[in-house]
Amino acid sequence: MVLMREACDPRPPARLTADEYGIRDRGLRRIANPADLCALEQALILAEASGGRVTAVAVGPERLANHLRLALARGAGRAVRVWNEAFEGGDVVSEARVVQRIIEILKPDILFSGDVLLDSGDDPVPALAAANLDLPYMNSAVALKREGGKVEVLRKSDRGARQRVGAAMPCAVFFQDGCAEVRYPDHDALTRALGAEIESWGIAELGLSLQKLGAAGSLLGKDKCSFPRPNPQRVVTPDAELPTFDRILALLSGGIKQREGRVHAGSPENTVEMLLNIFKAAGLIGRSER
Repeated sequence: MVLMREACDPRPPARLTADEYGIRDRGLRRIANPADLCALEQALILAEASGGRVTAVAVGPERLANHLRLALARGAGRAVRVWNEAFEGGDVVSEARVVQRIIEILKPDILFSGDVLLDSGDDPVPALAAANLDLPYMNSAVALKREGGKVEVLRKSDRGARQRVGAAMPCAVFFQDGCAEVRYPDHDALTRALGAEIESWGIAELGLSLQKLGAAGSLLGKDKCSFPRPNPQRVVTPDAELPTFDRILALLSGGIKQREGRVHAGSPENTVEMLLNIFKAAGLIGRSER
């Protein structure tokens, strides 16, 4: 099972809604999340090697059907779109309940997904859904190998290092963007995908209570959105007693002082005294503070 999500292209400028509780849809360019496309490619490679079947799942409105058709054109065998207006306004917890229920119904051997969203960064929904089902999950994956009833994942660790981890199936694996070169479907595959059936699930198929979905099932309410306030520009005022040439240099530098490093060796008492002098010179402490 591959969880397909959409993301907004970060290049066009975003604008807030009138109530400042969200982003305007007008002008946004919605695309399939790149990391999820890499996860789809990894799932297709594994299915071709082991004879499995890939099911692409998307939680969202009708427009996500385009992403599912793209998955079908690339080789997925089944596509399911899950949506109801009651899902709107939910937080991570309520969204994870939906994904958790989908996993319980489909019972996949492996849940594939990207580890981040292009527009908002980390998305804890897939990991939370896996944790609620006591499924082992591995993130930052760049490669996957199946051995019997287990999978071995090569994941990216700190400072570019690589780490090999393993888990028994069923499990969840979240892949990094760029871990695989995604395939491009040919014209015949695209034509077949346009006429392929996409299953549509709602609350009845999931069997969930409305009180656990959307805003009603959220633990966190929405707050207002705002754009980051730009840092005020610092106005440089050179010392009037400086020569004209030095004042011009100070204006051109923007008040940025050249950094320097110091190496001091001595007793702890001398080190403390020197640190105090440095802090006083920088204005971090008062002249009389000790």
